[in-house]
Amino acid sequence: MDDKQLNNWFNKRKDRKKQMNSKSLLEGLLMHNTSVLSTSITLLESSLKEDKIVSKELIKSCLPYSGNSIRIGITGVPGVGKSSFIEALGKILLAEGKRIAVLAIDPSSEISGGSILGDKTRMEELSNMENVFIRPSPSGKNLGGVAQKTRESILLCEAAGFDVILIETVGVGQSETMVHSMVDFFLLLMLSGAGDELQGIKRGIMEMADSIFITKSDGDNITKAKLASREYQNALHLFPPNPNGWIPKSSTCSSTKGENILKVWTIIKSYENHTKINGWFLKKRQNQDSFWFHETLRDLILSQFFNDGLVIEKIQKIENEINKGNTTSFQAAEEIYQAYLKNNNGANI
Repeated sequence: MDDKQLNNWFNKRKDRKKQMNSKSLLEGLLMHNTSVLSTSITLLESSLKEDKIVSKELIKSCLPYSGNSIRIGITGVPGVGKSSFIEALGKILLAEGKRIAVLAIDPSSEISGGSILGDKTRMEELSNMENVFIRPSPSGKNLGGVAQKTRESILLCEAAGFDVILIETVGVGQSETMVHSMVDFFLLLMLSGAGDELQGIKRGIMEMADSIFITKSDGDNITKAKLASREYQNALHLFPPNPNGWIPKSSTCSSTKGENILKVWTIIKSYENHTKINGWFLKKRQNQDSFWFHETLRDLILSQFFNDGLVIEKIQKIENEINKGNTTSFQAAEEIYQAYLKNNNGANI
């Protein structure tokens, strides 16, 4: 590439950057432009100051056009077949005329920080269909493997006219609370015959589930899958009643055979209808908004604290004192915190 070609490339890139303002991006989203949606999510994930400004403006301008989808969280242990399930469910939703967005939270590479699994390659057939948007995002270091900007991405997808938002998580083993706090319906996929159907470690996530489906219920596995489903259904009855009045259901399905996938969608629609009638659907979203307000505020405060120059300097010094046994961890923390407060006592809310 010679100097002229290089200059042309930089000029075109600069022109594209100028066009990436919140107003033009919103117009593209409202026209259901998936390229603009991809660009918008990339802005959300950017750490550049100018990108953050544009993304904040964009999110605010999208609010009047958001909230019209059903948000579904899908989780399960690695190997349970989440991607295959989503592909099978997606085909049913497309047949009903739905527009589908899949936000897949991929494990992050420790080296590059990027996504490892690449859900577009694992949902190859679905990703090539019209009215489908699939976006893998690296989980980074966020609690439960949840990509930092997933919730804002949901709002962008809704503004872009998607009726169903599917959020595929990394899997059980980390906290799934974050995903549960951004969806309307939480679906837990399980395997049969693992020998640990009812072990206590899964109690927390089972209590969050609005429905449990045993996957890979085909061939020689059908009997074991049905038995596991009955055991889970019995276990669900032991949990305290849901405040929304919904009784979680357990069943079996096969993504490869397409069996009972329609049943999943029927249960989700039944849940949506049930909670909208009793007012819990809206109340849950309001509670989630409050939860994310507090989470974001906590993150901002922590970020400000640990990026404060005085704090950084004192931490480096006082860690040596802790290691030498001259002070305790608790005393050191209190000392740094008090120094931070004294240094910032002129700040007003």
